[in-house]
Amino acid sequence: MFNSQAPAPGDLPSSKQLVKSTVIAAVAAAAILVTIVLPSEYGIDPTGTGSALGLTEMGEIKTQFAEEAEADLKKTHEMQAPATAPQQGSSLIHRLFQEFGVRTASAQELRQDEMSVTLKPGEATEIKMTMSAGAKAAYEWTAEGGVVNFDMHANGTSGETVSYEKGRSVPGGSGELEAAFDGKHGWFWRNRSGSDVTLVLKTSGAYADITKVMSGTHERL
Repeated sequence: MFNSQAPAPGDLPSSKQLVKSTVIAAVAAAAILVTIVLPSEYGIDPTGTGSALGLTEMGEIKTQFAEEAEADLKKTHEMQAPATAPQQGSSLIHRLFQEFGVRTASAQELRQDEMSVTLKPGEATEIKMTMSAGAKAAYEWTAEGGVVNFDMHANGTSGETVSYEKGRSVPGGSGELEAAFDGKHGWFWRNRSGSDVTLVLKTSGAYADITKVMSGTHERL
């Protein structure tokens, strides 16, 4: 049996030689990557060598094939995905109709309004909305410069009457009014203070119109 002899210390490469070999190998690998691999696989040719060797065109074809394959796969997934059914009542108008509890077939116009009126001491005013039974309207009113007495009430087209809420020396109010029947629904305010008061009323909801019915020095409230 032949036993190989251990190399003499002088035959082994020095550390300097190993570092030099490693650097040369790294430079060679980088050169191969830039001049051959990138042009032939990805169509990237920073040095121009790939074009000269005909490798860049091959890489561009490969890249194009890969992009087309990815696009086809994406299209297939989209075709296989179940169609999403539209949400019932997704339109803004439909959601608003549902929110205000008004049937679409007989719904009044959904609108927003802001009105203001200044009352001198002892004066009164009345503002009404024309609403169908079951319609709803959000409201907010403030008495700037003082307080007022009020009566939120309604008068029906068939002679019905109702008082929703009353108050005395109140600086404002807010909430939602739901029409008890077809007719005029709204507020009567009187300024019992000794100075001018400006009423500001904001409304939004399902009503046909909103108007100031009267103003003056009536004895009510």
